[in-house]
Amino acid sequence: MRYSALKLIKEAVTGHKGWTPQWRDPEPAQAYDYVIVGGGGHGLATAYYLAKEFGAARIAVLEKGWIGGGNVGRNTTIIRSNYLLDGNEPFYEFSLKLWENLEQDFNYNAMVSQRGILNLIHSDAQRDAARRRGNAMILNGSDAELLDTEGVRAMYPFLNFNDARFPIKGGLLHRRGGTVRHDAVAWGYARGADMRGVDIIQNCEVTGFRIENGKVLGVETSRGFIGAKKVGVSVAGSSSRVMEKAGMRLPIETHVLQAFVSEGLKPFIPGVITYGAGHFYCSQSDKGGLVFGGDLDMYNSYAQRGNLPVVEDVIEGGISLIPALGRARLLRSWGGIMDMSMDGSPFIDKTHIDGLYFNGGWCYGGFKATPASGYCFAHLLKTDRPHDTATAYRLDRFMTGHMIDEKGQGAQPNLH
Repeated sequence: MRYSALKLIKEAVTGHKGWTPQWRDPEPAQAYDYVIVGGGGHGLATAYYLAKEFGAARIAVLEKGWIGGGNVGRNTTIIRSNYLLDGNEPFYEFSLKLWENLEQDFNYNAMVSQRGILNLIHSDAQRDAARRRGNAMILNGSDAELLDTEGVRAMYPFLNFNDARFPIKGGLLHRRGGTVRHDAVAWGYARGADMRGVDIIQNCEVTGFRIENGKVLGVETSRGFIGAKKVGVSVAGSSSRVMEKAGMRLPIETHVLQAFVSEGLKPFIPGVITYGAGHFYCSQSDKGGLVFGGDLDMYNSYAQRGNLPVVEDVIEGGISLIPALGRARLLRSWGGIMDMSMDGSPFIDKTHIDGLYFNGGWCYGGFKATPASGYCFAHLLKTDRPHDTATAYRLDRFMTGHMIDEKGQGAQPNLH
């Protein structure tokens, strides 16, 4: 079933009796050509593009919980393409271009809103770094504008310009950045994949891999063994635990990242703001709630919840930038588990086990990367060659000295 305005009108006048479930709930088959472990945004996008763009068939997505219950539904919804390094910027620009046509592509309202993202500048050194990053973005086909203080004030007059400990000296504006309805992305990809014959199997946890003579034959699950010619693993913060079942130790740590939503307010933040003097970023949802976040909880955990010290830290940063935020009430918070790599950049690569492929290490960049991650992982699974924009995302880059340290923090995952 394709969605359209005519379909909506027809259902409205006939009592909404013609709607069908958005995807099937099939029993797993004994074997598939491709098994994708992880039914989050990246796994579903991989299955979708495998079927749509690469003509693959006999595909299954295995999700241990329910669709939309993981990180794809636990983020602050931001999309952007404002990276510095050549290993990252072409990939994220490819992802942003896929975002721009995504709703038409999979026939689903994901509420893509390119409202712009502004990175604030608070020092001369930050201005130099922003100018350098903006030029790198433009060279890779993205957009960037360097604003002075008055340019920022014209867009966001409510920011703390006069009494701030760190005065606002300008900002780097990325107009094509913005936000997307996160769970709608999962639903849209799931529906699109299902329409192309992909089996989406929920409540099916992978408990092991069957490997013989260096080749993967399939996966052991809570619903029995499922054979596969190729297995792709895309499980975000659970990457280390799942790949350990295949005997692999990854250069990844798992940390909790909290996000917050305020009560609904009248519209006053037109885009996305990021604080340059503290880790705080904020946008306003279509319902009026302020959606914001900040630092990791800074300790290893697989729990989808955080602790109060980080709540206090994030709120302090927010109020120092937007004093009026102190009058709003916090509505809810949640936590997602981040797969933090040693250099802050991801992996899309084959493993040393024949037929086993890995996609992970997304740190803070997982949601915005969803379309390109799925497309590039599908390309790798189908062709056994990396996509042109993902050639740097190799598992062996630490051995070869080709790290992609976007923030220059070194091998300390919680700082990326």
